[in-house]
Amino acid sequence: MVARLLYLLNVSNPDRLSADSGWRLAATLAPAWADRGVRVTFCSPAPLPDPRVRFVASASPASKYRARFDHDSAVVADLIRKADPDIVVVNQIEQAAGVRAALLETGSAATLAGYCHYLPFHVDGDRLHGDPSLGDAGLGRPVLLHFVAGLLACDRVLVHSVTARDWVVRAAVACGMPAPARIEIVPPARDPELVRAPDGERRSTGTGVYNHRLYAHYGTARLVDLVRRITTGTPVRIQVTDLFGARRPGRTALDASPERYRAALAAIPGVRVVSDGGSRARYRSLLTGADFAIAPFRPGCPWSMSVIDCQALGIPVIAPRMGWMSEHIDPELLFDDAEDGVKIAQRLVEDPLFRAEQARRAHQSTASLDVGLIAGRYLAAVS
Repeated sequence: MVARLLYLLNVSNPDRLSADSGWRLAATLAPAWADRGVRVTFCSPAPLPDPRVRFVASASPASKYRARFDHDSAVVADLIRKADPDIVVVNQIEQAAGVRAALLETGSAATLAGYCHYLPFHVDGDRLHGDPSLGDAGLGRPVLLHFVAGLLACDRVLVHSVTARDWVVRAAVACGMPAPARIEIVPPARDPELVRAPDGERRSTGTGVYNHRLYAHYGTARLVDLVRRITTGTPVRIQVTDLFGARRPGRTALDASPERYRAALAAIPGVRVVSDGGSRARYRSLLTGADFAIAPFRPGCPWSMSVIDCQALGIPVIAPRMGWMSEHIDPELLFDDAEDGVKIAQRLVEDPLFRAEQARRAHQSTASLDVGLIAGRYLAAVS
């Protein structure tokens, strides 16, 4: 039984919390844990809305590399002494070894659970590939080694999916280390604000949506090609929901690809680039009514909360046959090349029976991600 839980969260997008999947996950689950009588202490750059969750402010890392390499064990040790937790959850797995050192320093017997929220690698066949966005100045290998060191420091390791579990095990073995002793699959919960049963057979709106980040390593060049083919060869129009808006100079200095691709997409006839302005209500309204959504072309995708957002609203998602998408998306909506992707998108617009059935399947695929169910699975996994 978990009585006291200390949750250590790295927020990568403090200026747009609605686009930070780690913060969204915590904001969804923490109230459900509080409902079960768990005393949650939440250490993050931004508080959660639920007043029952005790908030301790922390600084947001200035870059994606600081999030992985900077760690102040003295600050964490002080947190542990004050919160006296049964469980410590570290959301940035690379920092788990430092948290283990802080637990040792304080004499705490708390269980350390690491949530592999972002994998800096993926597996393709027999090869382990590093995340290209984390390889500047030769840092890819150190990032991987810090990740595996974090795995070794944890009592429990949580991953999103079967795909993520297999990749994490392969990464540990590739580094000459044993697989985590206890690794649990606990997917993120769907957002209760974005759950809507499909309408059944309805008229087409002739629109598709893309609601993912526009980084180059998300395969956005392939998205641009697919979108251009769809809007040129069919009457279908595409809406791109820009989740970032204006980013801080420090983030654009390391990777300006979202800005480049946003401009490239906006220049395609039949494409509309919009912003939700950080409002979940507006985000929902921008998605609702689309005939289909497009998954990211990201080889290293172990899970996508944006895909689940669409499916929970009854929007079928078409996807390239790669990574977690191959595990989760309905086989009839998977494609191997842009030409097949265009055909599936066109069928979803033109065939109301096919669209209605795929909308039903999409919505049903998220039923097991109910907040109450996932909150219970999470607590069982870390206990």
